[in-house]
Amino acid sequence: MTQLTKEELIGIRRHLHEYPELAMHETTTHDYLLKTIQSFNQQYIEIKEIPKLPTALLVYVNGSNPKRTIGYRTDIDALPVTEQTGLPFSSKNPGVMHACGHDIHMTVALGVLNWFTEHQPADNLIFFFQPAEESENGGKVAYELGVFQGKWRPDEFYGLHDNPDLPAGAIGCRMGTLFAGTTEVNVDLIGKSGHAAYPQNANDMVVAAAEFIGQVQTIVSRSVNPIEGGVITFGKLDAGTIRNVIAGQARIEGTIRGLTQKMIEHIVDRLKMVANGIATSYGAEVDIHFNQGGYLPVENNDELTKRFIEFAKQDPETDFVETEPAMTGEDFGYLLSKIPGTMFWLGVDDDSQLHSATLNPKESSIPKGINSITRFFEYRMNN
Repeated sequence: MTQLTKEELIGIRRHLHEYPELAMHETTTHDYLLKTIQSFNQQYIEIKEIPKLPTALLVYVNGSNPKRTIGYRTDIDALPVTEQTGLPFSSKNPGVMHACGHDIHMTVALGVLNWFTEHQPADNLIFFFQPAEESENGGKVAYELGVFQGKWRPDEFYGLHDNPDLPAGAIGCRMGTLFAGTTEVNVDLIGKSGHAAYPQNANDMVVAAAEFIGQVQTIVSRSVNPIEGGVITFGKLDAGTIRNVIAGQARIEGTIRGLTQKMIEHIVDRLKMVANGIATSYGAEVDIHFNQGGYLPVENNDELTKRFIEFAKQDPETDFVETEPAMTGEDFGYLLSKIPGTMFWLGVDDDSQLHSATLNPKESSIPKGINSITRFFEYRMNN
């Protein structure tokens, strides 16, 4: 197979969009990716599967005169969202959609890989088609399985995320943190239920939960440097069974976001202090649990990112935009905590936002993204 045409790339993207799959269940996606890669020129490449992570794929491209191994990661999973775009190639899997644009991500990765199967790179390349970015932190799972060892360990890692707010095909990046780290927080408050008419004989966890939520609002406003980033959002509160029974238990579920791991740990410590205070004040048992998994802040490596931005600014075929950090999470942050690298945006110019049921990225972004990334890799190999 020769180099993919624009029409073939769009066909690939639409097929992937029609058959989205959730984290760790991307079997059809894996099989389609494998079949597509096997249709490429096999002269320079080696395909590796991971039995303990069966929907993942790695592809090694042998360089002609390697000085380093460059890694490129794309995520392959979808979201539990019912599509409302009305497109002729809408999701055929009910309740599942590529609402975060991973179909675009995969198509760009295939295009870049295809280019280098026809034009042997000077350096070695590793393409990682990663399951479970949206949940279950597939990057962390792969790393802990020892996937990136020996010749399969990149010296530097790159990856993109599509961005509806940027022009189609534009490349966005910044020094420092691109995406926040995220940590789930669950709080269980346990008191004593009782009759609504006799509050003195009960221990009301609705009141305790309300006080906890109110006090937590002061963490970001009074315990976080105003020029740094931190977010605490509680999106779920469950308590009680009926209006005339005092609730003896309550559960609060939320998320923490921070632009540095230090900030996330600071917020976690303050939440624990508030929980201990509520337990003492209300004579309640307050259990607070945190789960970060692999969703660390996406902190771009200074040296590599500076080189990437210098390329993007001077390249006549790349439309570069310097972007602000975002409070969205991405599990590529875990891999960047182990292997230096850079994450960047690819503009897809859409009125709908990521995770929206109406997200419809501009397909013109695909060949532009492939062109910028292949040109950057060739630039990197000569520097």
